[in-house]
Amino acid sequence: MSEHSFSPESLMMSFGYKPELSEGAIKCPIFQTSTFAFKKAEDGKAFFEVAYGKREKSDEEELGLIYSRLNNPNLQITEDRLCLWDGAQDAAIFESGMGAISSMLMEFLNPGDVLLHSVPVYGGTDHFINHVLPKWGIQSVGVNPYQDKAEVMKELEASGMKDKVRFIYLETPANPTNALVDIGMFREIANELQKEEEPIYIGVDNTYMGPIWQHPLKLGADLVIYSATKYIGGHSDLVAGACLGSADLIKRVKGFRTFMGNMAGPHTGWLLMRSLETLKVRMEKQAANAEEVANFLNTHPKVEKVYYLGNLKPEDGRQYEIFKKQCSSNGAMLAFDIEGGEKEAFKFLNSTKLIKLAVSLGSTESLAEHPATMTHSDVNEELRNKINITSSLVRISVGVEDAKDLIWDIEQALEKV
Repeated sequence: MSEHSFSPESLMMSFGYKPELSEGAIKCPIFQTSTFAFKKAEDGKAFFEVAYGKREKSDEEELGLIYSRLNNPNLQITEDRLCLWDGAQDAAIFESGMGAISSMLMEFLNPGDVLLHSVPVYGGTDHFINHVLPKWGIQSVGVNPYQDKAEVMKELEASGMKDKVRFIYLETPANPTNALVDIGMFREIANELQKEEEPIYIGVDNTYMGPIWQHPLKLGADLVIYSATKYIGGHSDLVAGACLGSADLIKRVKGFRTFMGNMAGPHTGWLLMRSLETLKVRMEKQAANAEEVANFLNTHPKVEKVYYLGNLKPEDGRQYEIFKKQCSSNGAMLAFDIEGGEKEAFKFLNSTKLIKLAVSLGSTESLAEHPATMTHSDVNEELRNKINITSSLVRISVGVEDAKDLIWDIEQALEKV
């Protein structure tokens, strides 16, 4: 029989794990240890040489375990499995999504550099870009998803910072409006702006699509970021982040992580490993539910507009074209403008019975929140209104419940508005 290539969802059950090294346990145990014993002093020397970049690991050499701040089996196996979905060479897991975002940006940006980024981005990311990076002498230029290449270049020219751009950060689909950013277009922009000796890397927050429905590394990005708390973790019982890319770039990210000390612990790695086994089936169910919920909201008289990728049509122009090029699903995230404003939005949120009023997304349970006063409350108010994060906007992360129950819950909550 010929060789067979297993799909990622099959490899999630065993890839990177050898039961014979763990008393035959069919599932990887939790390696709840701070340090690892060397068989001999020569091994310790060899392991540290590789860990600190004094030499490259040989092809036949296995990466030795040293200390859980440097490496731990639960993290290594999870990182290896996560790479399978995106076709990445390596991954780094962090204790939070913001840990992954901040570490990536701090590694690739220096004082005097400029960050070009899409707008909107997650509220925590917005705060880091606009309030933390400037303390280190790093400025930014934000552009909206609807600007084409010529408009982006014109804005960079007007900023006077075009020649200082050193990194591009994109979030697509954008939280919470599902606006799409053309990754390939920004690859062209990066190639035009960069100098031969100074490459401009592109990092993409792919949290909304997860590793299943969009693969930024195949679309021109150099690095892909996840809040692994969301779909990857998927059960609202952990906080984690991940950064994936080429071996060379992730080596730099992991080096920064080592000395910042913000890697995830072994228990978090073990929980993520568990969740990866059901990632695809969970996300497929969530996407199917979201389609039914969106169809209901599209025709409700108290709903003014629904922000859902499945609503995009050819007449939407570039947004539709980007969607067809980049995404393989409508996703499970949607938002809608309720008729009225904050009062009506709060009444709806306070009236749901099955859907939980909470921030976060991508978990098995459905969640609803009010971005303008919650996740994106720190975003400049003028900018919020400009990008449709208004007082009437409600965001829903659709879970794996019965779709009929979700629609009943939404309907009865809207009746109370």
